[in-house]
Amino acid sequence: MQIWATWLFYGVLVDLGDTVADQLSLPFDEISLEMIYLGLDHSTMAHQKGKATDPVKYFTDPQNRDLGIIKQKPKPNFKSIVAPFPDLQSGTDQFFPIFMQKPLDTRLSGLTCHKCIRIRSSGVRRIRK
Repeated sequence: MQIWATWLFYGVLVDLGDTVADQLSLPFDEISLEMIYLGLDHSTMAHQKGKATDPVKYFTDPQNRDLGIIKQKPKPNFKSIVAPFPDLQSGTDQFFPIFMQKPLDTRLSGLTCHKCIRIRSSGVRRIRK
C-alpha cells in the first residue's frame, strides 16, 4: 500500500512539474522536482494566509524565483593552474615541471633547522653551524 501511495504522489509531482514547465515555456528537464516538492510547504502556507490559491501560479510567480524551481545551469569547466611554478611549464599539459619529476634523494631525510648537509661523492657529511 505504501509503495502505491509513493508512486501516486510521484505521478502527481511529475504532473505538477510538467504544468509548471509549460507555464514557464521551459523544457521539463530544467524543472527541479525536488524543489517543487520542498516548495509545496511554502505554497500551502501561502494558501492558508490567503496569498495563493493555485500552486502552479505560485511556482511560476516571478516573486517566488528564490524557491529554486528552475535548475541552475552548470558552470563551464575551466582549467585552473595549481602547479607550484606555472611560468616554467606554460604551454605544456604537465602538472609539475620536468625538473621536479626526478626521484627524491632519500639521504637528505634528517635535516633540521640547525644543521646543514653537504653531499660528497663518498657519502653524507653533517656540519653544525
